[in-house]
Amino acid sequence: MTPITRLTNTPYDELTVGLSASLEKRLTMEDIRLFAVMTGDVNPVSLDAQFAKSSRFHDIVAHGMWGGALVSTVLGTVLPGAGTLYVSQSLDFLKPVRIGDSLTVTVTVKEKRPDDQVVFACEVWNQAGEAVLSGEAVVIAPSEKIESEVVELPDVFLNERQQITELLKRTEAYRPLKVAVVHPCDEVSLGGALTARARGLIEPILIGPEGKIRAVAEDCGFDLTGVTIDPVAHSHAACQRAVVLCQQDTVESVMKGSLHTDELMAALLSRSSGLRTERRVSHVFVFDVPTYPRPLLITDAAINISPDLLAKRDIVQNAIELAHALRIQEPKVAILSAVETVTSTIPSTLDAAALCTMARRGQITGAVLDGPLAFDNAVSEAAAQIKGIESPVAGRADILVTPDLESGNMLAKQLEYLAHGEGSGIVLGLRLPVILTSRADDAMSRLASCALAVILHAHRQGEAV
Repeated sequence: MTPITRLTNTPYDELTVGLSASLEKRLTMEDIRLFAVMTGDVNPVSLDAQFAKSSRFHDIVAHGMWGGALVSTVLGTVLPGAGTLYVSQSLDFLKPVRIGDSLTVTVTVKEKRPDDQVVFACEVWNQAGEAVLSGEAVVIAPSEKIESEVVELPDVFLNERQQITELLKRTEAYRPLKVAVVHPCDEVSLGGALTARARGLIEPILIGPEGKIRAVAEDCGFDLTGVTIDPVAHSHAACQRAVVLCQQDTVESVMKGSLHTDELMAALLSRSSGLRTERRVSHVFVFDVPTYPRPLLITDAAINISPDLLAKRDIVQNAIELAHALRIQEPKVAILSAVETVTSTIPSTLDAAALCTMARRGQITGAVLDGPLAFDNAVSEAAAQIKGIESPVAGRADILVTPDLESGNMLAKQLEYLAHGEGSGIVLGLRLPVILTSRADDAMSRLASCALAVILHAHRQGEAV
């Protein structure tokens, strides 16, 4: 449908029987979902493909009400147009409307009545020339000529979490991961672990004071049937027990419960744990941002406070490993700073330039790096073009490497709270993945973090599909 840029109308006195107007519109799934959001119509025939395929409504993913809404659009914006008031409508829905159908909507003046009332015949046909809707509408036509600019509508996006949905779908090919859940003694941490278990993502071993764990479960109505509890006295003992289970290869991942990150990481990073590798340990957020067309990895926003150049090399390589596990074959890595030129007064620009040189010389592998890049140039091709930046990374970044923990943490929280992003996260650089959740994480974020651990473990075992 061609966007209407200027509104005009045909007043009552100018309307004649037989006068008609039409528009064409192709139906997309986004149209259906927006319609559902606006009307509250969540009929599974329209929105649930599995329901449609398993019922007599096979392949029907929309219904005639959407066609009826298009009739209103023609009457209100084309004929009679601006100033039209609806009185009544009587429509018969003759055939289903399906995703991809191109509809032609036509309204024709059928009768003029006193008091500016007009009866319109309303017809809707699909691309095959089949009538899908037929009926009448009665309106009060405008009495005066109106011409005006169209009011600019706000941009609308659907926060559908498609990337997280695909992430969770991938995990269906793998068995549940054996996970040590350390000190899950509150509702969010225990509930998150049990929800991930119910989804088939993990097989948890709950490590902590058994009395507290069972009390939380009872208060929250959680079912612990079949769940292993490894009882210890307190959070410090829970951390040490998790290390032992890792050393014995009893578990394949560790998940943070209701304790401070520093306490858990200190135990995992101790020299005696045997869990460290040659790389620096770092954290990677994976964000599903509705306004960005691909997963966005951000590092490091949780572990390394002010990393030096060599630490940043490992931080970048860890993020690249996770990107490969997520099927991003050659991730584009943007080394962030406040500006896109190298200057001695901003140390992060010097690190960015050095990291890019290290990549060219094989010290960082498996990705394309560029930097320094400001945030806008990293994620917006338009911004990069305006500034004359020619780069395979600018505007198309998969990984954002922030200068330090403070900037990374602020960026991650801005994406979550201002850009409606959903973030999941994982710690890399140890022998096994660590699911590092926050007390503020919602259920979807916790599930996605568990899914990252499942996929990364499979990648390391050569099982990725």
